[in-house]
Order: sequence, then structure tokens, then C-alpha cells
Amino acid sequence: MIRVGISQGDINGIGYEIILKTFESEEMLEICTPVIYGSPKVATYHRKAINSQTNFVVRNSIEEVQDKSVNMVNCFGEEEIKVEYGTPTPVSEKAALISLDHAIDDLKEGKIDVLVTAPFNLTNLAEATQSEYIQKKTTEDKNSLTIMMAGSLRIALATENLPINQVSATITKELLTEKLVILQNTLKRDFYIDNPRIAVLALNPRNGENEFTGTEEKEILKPTLEELFNQGVRCFGPYAADYIFGENNYKHFDAILAMYHDQGYTPFKALTQDEGVNYTAGLPIVTTSPAHGNAYDIAGKGDASECAFRNAIYTAIDAIRNRRRYDSTHAHPLRRQYYEKRDDSDKLKLDQDTEDTTL
Repeated sequence: MIRVGISQGDINGIGYEIILKTFESEEMLEICTPVIYGSPKVATYHRKAINSQTNFVVRNSIEEVQDKSVNMVNCFGEEEIKVEYGTPTPVSEKAALISLDHAIDDLKEGKIDVLVTAPFNLTNLAEATQSEYIQKKTTEDKNSLTIMMAGSLRIALATENLPINQVSATITKELLTEKLVILQNTLKRDFYIDNPRIAVLALNPRNGENEFTGTEEKEILKPTLEELFNQGVRCFGPYAADYIFGENNYKHFDAILAMYHDQGYTPFKALTQDEGVNYTAGLPIVTTSPAHGNAYDIAGKGDASECAFRNAIYTAIDAIRNRRRYDSTHAHPLRRQYYEKRDDSDKLKLDQDTEDTTL
């Protein structure tokens, strides 16, 4: 049974509502063991506010967690935490981080298998997103990649949270290579796609078809994609965004790499509504979150949809199973066999190795 660690998110938003609604269905306990890191008092407050029927069992530590129940690891003891629906506060941000830190610590120690985070805002830290915060807490490698996904639609972002006037200077051969290699490896390992096809979007209007719309396609994107393709990364493009999304050509690819946030996020939201999931690739852990915010305007009203959060759990479970299967099947690959011609007979040589040149 996969243990799914769940951070409570912003207690003033819809985090607890979508968590509680997800586990109203007892069928969820047949596919995973949920471990919510949070405050039992706050969870009870939300449950009463939305009249939820979900019951949870309070645990003092991860060692007390049991299958077939909704487990709540108490991260706050008897501390009183004030809930103020509709707005983030220093109290709610601190509570979200305490919950997330507890979950990350247990995940790094192997006490849970995956991490699913409810949404919250980071206003007082250098990290702009949850993904950046989790990356900093789990690895020294700064190379990660956000993939927004729903079903077979996967849109990755080459750059995130940048002013639009900084995007062009950020799009370099090194950046594109880093992101595309991460994307290909993630598609193979975490989504178990044997030979993934990746479409790369152009940066400039009309695919930079003339000098007036920009030269990045000619000078950076095309040469980089050709070089990577020759190295085994099946990346195609660059393509104009309207060609990929307006004509449904995204269906011919396993993933799309967008150059900046709105170029990928806008069509993603239009195509998926409230069902999307954020997947952080390139990390030693598996972590997902619903691809929406805190929805402060409807917090505490019982109107939030849990669909994206449930999909985030499904995605995390599938990814960790795929990763384990991939690692198992590739742990002891058969060596290449070499034959030596001698006296009209072939002799099998088993003492000659070859280097693995795959990315």
C-alpha cells in the first residue's frame, strides 16, 4: 500500500476542504494510505464548516500510522491556530510550512512514499513556488522542471515566474538542454513511456519566421533541438503555440515544452478546466499538487472541487510505481555480446564491457 503524505496547505484557503472531500470515498483507502500532516483542531473546524462526513484518526507520529484509515499526524500539539477564511496571513503561511516540513522529513527518511501538497502562498521567502521550496529541501541540485498534466496532456515550463522581459535572455542552449533531458528522463522513468515524443514551442510570434519577430528560433532553439535529437532525445520543433493547441496537434506528442508560464498555463487551463495536476520533475522524490490556487473567494463555503487534488494523488501513486518498475527492470541490464572469429568458429566473449552512452 502506497503511503501518501499530504501537507495541509493554507488553512485559510480550500486545502482542507479538498482533502476531506477526497477521502469521503472509502475506495480511496483501497489504493493508498493517506497521511495528513496538520492540525486536528483546524481540520475539525473545516470539517464542521463544510459539513464533511470524513473521519480521520489522530496520530502522534508516523510510526502510529495504519492502513485502511485516514491518518492525521499532529504537527502542532495543543497549539491554537486561528483560521481566517479568504486571505493568507503570517499565521497560515507558518502553519503551511510546518506541515510541509514534517512531511518532507518523513519522505526523505522513507516513512512515506510520495508527497501531495495542498496549495498555499509563499510571501516571506525567497522561493516563489512550492516546487522551488521542496526542491531546496530535498536536493542540492537546482535542476527541476514543472509539468502541468491532465491525462495524456503534459505541458512543461522552460522558465517560471519570470517577468516577460527577462524570458528571452534566459532561453539558452544550456537551459533548453537541461529541461529537455529532465523531461525525457521523467517521461521514461516516472510515466513509463518507452520512446517519448516532445514538442517544443517557439518563443516568438509566427515561429520567428522573419527577423522582425525575433531570432531565438534560428540562433538557439533549432540548433539545440537538432543536436539533442541526434543524441537520442526525440524533440521536435520549434512550433508556434497556435499550431500545437489551436489545431489539436498536441495530441501527437507525449509532452510539450513551453518557453514561459502563460504560454503553457493558458492553454492548459482552457483544455483541462479544474482537473489538472502539477508534477515536479527532476527530484529524487515524487511530489504533486493540484494545478490551482487557494481559491480564497470560496474558502469555507463547501463549493470547492476536489477533482484536481484526487488526480494529484492518482498521479503520485502511478509515478512511484512506474519509477520502481523502471529502476527494477534497468538495474541489471544484459551486457552486449561480442563474438571473435577464430578458425571458422565463433567464440562468445563475455569479458568485454561497453560504456553506457545514454542520456
